[in-house]
Amino acid sequence: MTIRTLMAATAIAALGGGWAAAQQTVTVNIGSSHPEANIWVYAMKNTFQPEVDRILAEGNEYKVNWVEAYGGTLYKFTDTREAVMDGIVDVGMVGTVWEGATMPLQNVTYFTPFATSDHKMIIDIFDELTAELPELRDSWTAQNMVHLSSLITDSYDIYATFPVTSLADLQNRKLNAPGTSANWLQQTGATPVDGALTTYYTNIQTGVTEGALSFASGILPTRVYEVAPQLTRVGIGSMYFGGIAANKDFFDGLPEPVQAAFMEAAKATSAAHGQYVEDLANRAITEMQVAGLTITELPDAEKAAWVQNLPNIIEPWLEQTGDAGKVVLKAYFDALRERGVTPLRNWDEGL
Repeated sequence: MTIRTLMAATAIAALGGGWAAAQQTVTVNIGSSHPEANIWVYAMKNTFQPEVDRILAEGNEYKVNWVEAYGGTLYKFTDTREAVMDGIVDVGMVGTVWEGATMPLQNVTYFTPFATSDHKMIIDIFDELTAELPELRDSWTAQNMVHLSSLITDSYDIYATFPVTSLADLQNRKLNAPGTSANWLQQTGATPVDGALTTYYTNIQTGVTEGALSFASGILPTRVYEVAPQLTRVGIGSMYFGGIAANKDFFDGLPEPVQAAFMEAAKATSAAHGQYVEDLANRAITEMQVAGLTITELPDAEKAAWVQNLPNIIEPWLEQTGDAGKVVLKAYFDALRERGVTPLRNWDEGL
């Protein structure tokens, strides 16, 4: 009887241990306004999700049931902030570039053109600054979000029906330059026209505009190069576009190991995003050249004249953002210089 009792107790203990070790499932609704192949979404699907799964599998305590809503199935690009903030998705791509009124601090790069074309550096800087600066971190918190990973563009240049070898070539030209990018054309003689990647082709084809300020990884899939076969490399720079973020209420309610997995996977996602953009931009240039794209380099002297002739376009942004904006601007330019960058204009001068 003693042996039977011991065996039964051992079996129950083993079974109980099995119960204790059973993985708990956490359901995560993840989504975006753009398709999975888009540069701001690709790494969410192909790096963030599998990395979270891999990290949690090592602990064998939790696993994630991913409920995917990519490609705008739940919301469009105008609602990325609200979708994450309100919990329509638990994790999503947030385009702060479209949130100038509610999240202006994140748009500092769009008010400081000609800083750097190194998009991987921009990712590194904004991952770092968002973690370290209360001003940036708290601006996500104020929107009920937790920033996970930074999103960027490759460098903006001019795609047009004509080559640009000097600023004189821009006189009386109409170029698509939506939102803040319209500021980059001040004093150039060109007229900015609002639009988006999805409208550039038709705008140029019908003569509404004669080109656009844009980046290679966006121009290739929209085939804008077919109607704007002249690329002038200007080097306006790579831009911080937004971030992958989690709904704060959801994130705060996650078990600590899952929170840690999210943050660790976010680092891998930043690296994968940077590499994907680089690979796609390089492939875009190659494929567009094969299709007939001609590339012209704007001479350094003309580029310098362009940036120095711009009015102080950072001033309205500083007026809007106040002391917090000054902190972010100084930290951004300090980070650039610490990495060996010499911006073509010291937009932080006088701070």
